[in-house]
Amino acid sequence: MAAVWRGKWALVTGASAGIGREIATQLAADGSNLVLVARRADRLVQLAGELTQRYKVRCEICVADLTRPEAPQEILRFTQEKELPIEVLINNAGFGIHGEFLRADPHRLLEMVQVNVASVMYLARLFLPAMAQRRSGYMMVVASTAAFQAVPYLSTYAATKAFDLLFAGGIAAELAEQGVRICALCPGSTDTEFQEVAGQTKRMARSKESAEKVARVGLQALAAGKPMVISGLKNRLAMESQRLAPRSWVTRAVARMFKP
Repeated sequence: MAAVWRGKWALVTGASAGIGREIATQLAADGSNLVLVARRADRLVQLAGELTQRYKVRCEICVADLTRPEAPQEILRFTQEKELPIEVLINNAGFGIHGEFLRADPHRLLEMVQVNVASVMYLARLFLPAMAQRRSGYMMVVASTAAFQAVPYLSTYAATKAFDLLFAGGIAAELAEQGVRICALCPGSTDTEFQEVAGQTKRMARSKESAEKVARVGLQALAAGKPMVISGLKNRLAMESQRLAPRSWVTRAVARMFKP
């Protein structure tokens, strides 16, 4: 896969941890230069140092908080001022909130929609035109297996990921003839900080895949031009089997799994 990414500039949001960090690492291993985006500057500095030393690639750090509506425009301005032609956009940043909807902090819910939905759309709108003009480019949107059905007690999160999945699929078809490949990566439970941030209990974190494996599956699918990929055989089988069951039955079953 090295020939696909070598020498290209890739921008990775949520690069400081989890799947985003693994995607950045694998892109660097394949020779890609990186713009690392996240809120935590100290983690970005550490990661940039490691990747630069190990893989001899260029790494730029852009500290940005995607809960702020202005952040995507600031990220674009950062790349323009440094004259970095972004050829790979990894829309990975996102978070979830586990618990009863009526007890959730409405401000935090709106922040989640901003990060998981609005920033994904805005970054795509800002960076994809240049790719289409060059008739070459790649974008990954990290969605979730939660995108395929309602998930009680993760209701808003699942809805945001359904947007990500459908959005990526739609514009993948729009831009295919312009040489831009777009893929929605749908992981299941993954060994990241997600459960801790979302407030999920340990009993919900069984059968987790590694972030390294999920990142590899996503990048392989993106390079191959697949509009969507589900990471993990068990996850793929689960998504296929739930299509055969009544939606209301699936929702009640999921509610029993995720009830606090």
